[in-house]
Formats: sequence, structure tokens, C-alpha cells
Amino acid sequence: MKEPTLYVVATPIGNLADMVPRAVEVLQGVDVIAAEDTRHSSRLLSHFAIETSLVAYHDHTDLRQVMALVQRLQSGESIALISDAGTPLVSDPGYRLVREARQANIRVVPVPGACAMIAALSASGLPSDRFSFEGFLPPKTGQRCNRLQPLINDERTLIFYEAPHRIEASLADMASVFGDDREAVIAREITKTFETIKGGNLSELQAFVAADPNQRKGEMVVMVRGAEKAEQQLDASVERMMNILMKELSLKQSSNLVAEITGVKKKVLYQWGLDNKE
Repeated sequence: MKEPTLYVVATPIGNLADMVPRAVEVLQGVDVIAAEDTRHSSRLLSHFAIETSLVAYHDHTDLRQVMALVQRLQSGESIALISDAGTPLVSDPGYRLVREARQANIRVVPVPGACAMIAALSASGLPSDRFSFEGFLPPKTGQRCNRLQPLINDERTLIFYEAPHRIEASLADMASVFGDDREAVIAREITKTFETIKGGNLSELQAFVAADPNQRKGEMVVMVRGAEKAEQQLDASVERMMNILMKELSLKQSSNLVAEITGVKKKVLYQWGLDNKE
């Protein structure tokens, strides 16, 4: 008897031509497909003439439903797990099922394919040797800034998913926390007809999105370059100047003025101000 297996199957994030042949073969061959949205996935299956039955598996699936799927695996069936688009478990439900299956000694097999954050990063031009995927930020400004604050000194490229109706507010909060001259890239509607990949600093990206309503539509990946190491040491006179100005002006204004007077890089001064702010 064929070994029961849970397949974690990536599906296209827009362009159906990105469906890999192995994914079609697996979806046709399993006993059941666990899908985030059965109505959405039924259109994908119809396109590829896949007649395998669907069951719902999403964020609100309770433990009983998870264990029911595990029991089916234990009884000898094979199941494919898919999300609405892309690779399951990347900002999508699924890890609980995978965890329970592995704990039950069920074989778990990934079927790789499209992933929005990896596709975006590969075309961004930002450093990709080290990166941190942060998923979706909280919807409210205060919570969002609280999430961003600990990432100020992170030297890895930071990757976020964002909803179109929150993109302007998120960019504004990123500029407020990271500084509006921090390099970033927005990737929108990847693999789809109106795919857009736009780079610049956070201030420039804010203006770009504000000027074009079309840039506030569709699925979005926002990538922010990591913090630079403050390699340049500040002498005592520059530190004194920063301390005096920071009492009266914002950190950004203080950094800009001292950079103009001394020639020290704004980023170095801004970082020093963050590290020494009272």
C-alpha cells in the first residue's frame, strides 16, 4: 500500500502558467485537497482538470477538524494542503496540520512553487543574503509602530505583506520609525497583468503611491533595506552638537543640520541619535 502523505503544495500567485507539473500530478493523485477557500480553489482545479474533492482548512479551523484530517492520513489516505495562492504556511494557515501530522509520524512532503515574498525579493535589488519575513503588520498606527520599533537596528532586509487600503499608512509609519531616507521597494500584483516593482527611499515611495490610485490596488510586498552599521565614529564636538539640537528639534532635523555643518553622513547621525535618545 502506498505510504499516506501530507503534501504541502504551492499554487500560482497570479499567473496560472506558474503552476508546476508536479503540483498538478499531486493534486490529481491525492484522496482529498485541504484548501483555504474551497470556492476560490475550485476555479484553479477546474482550469487544470483536477477532479479531487475539496475540504476547507483555514485560520478558523478548530482542532477537531485538524485531527479529523490527521485521522484520514492515519487511515491510509493522502492529502494535499493548498492556500489561496502561493506557498502554504507563508502568512497562511497550515502549520497546525503539518505539526500534528509530523507528531503522528505521517510523511510530510513539500511541493515547491510560487511564493510572493521570494519572487519580490529576487527582483528587488536589495540584499538577499540575509532577510527577515515579518508578515502583515497590525492595522492600527500605534500597534504598527510598536512592531516596527524593535527592527530599527536590524541589518537584514525586512519583508512585509500589506493590504492595499493600508499601504499609505504603513509607508508613513515605516518612514517615521526607520527614517524617510531608508531604501525600500514595493512589489505589487506580482506575476499579474499590472505587476509593478518600484524602488526608492520611503519618502519617495510614499509620494509614488499617493500620486497614483492604481498603486493602492492589489496584493503588495514591501521590502525595507536593513540598517547600516554605524562605522563612522562621532567625535565629542559632533555628539555635543547632536545632543543640543535634539532637545529642540526632531531627530531627523537634527541629523540633517549636523550633517550639513560637519559632513558626517545623515544615516550615521540618525542612528547615533536613535541609540542615544533619552
